[in-house]
Amino acid sequence: MAASGLTHFDSDGNAVMVDVSAKEQTARSATARGLVRVAPETFAAIRDGQIKKGDPLSVAQLAGIMGAKRTPDLIPLCHPLSLSSVKVFLSLDEGECAVAIEATVKLTGQTGVEMEALTAVSVAALTVYDMVKAIDKGMRITDIHLVHKSGGKSGEYRAESAS
Repeated sequence: MAASGLTHFDSDGNAVMVDVSAKEQTARSATARGLVRVAPETFAAIRDGQIKKGDPLSVAQLAGIMGAKRTPDLIPLCHPLSLSSVKVFLSLDEGECAVAIEATVKLTGQTGVEMEALTAVSVAALTVYDMVKAIDKGMRITDIHLVHKSGGKSGEYRAESAS
């Protein structure tokens, strides 16, 4: 028997997937961002196409999209969702000496896509790490955060200092 309200625990304290069946279907969207901070020579190698494994930005873009689609396999009790759109963009940020990652996920449904956007950024960042770790094991994956979400009962959210 499920406890009242949206909770991951039933009345006996057992873990359960939240029951969203009574929630209204609405258009929902979430955008997340993150950085992979690299050494200056690593940044130059990525920029100049000198990574032996290939183009880390292209591979990470695909990995991020795939990661968003696999979120319920990675995060316990996340709902499997029929995503209508997943966009992942990677760019080089010379000022930060980093690969900047942004993911936007959309659907029309009964639950939000914040976890899918955050997972897309995380998987893309880990893929960048994997592709260039041979030359820079000191990379840091940082600043992964939700910058915007819309739809659902809680409405719109925008991070105060969206980087």
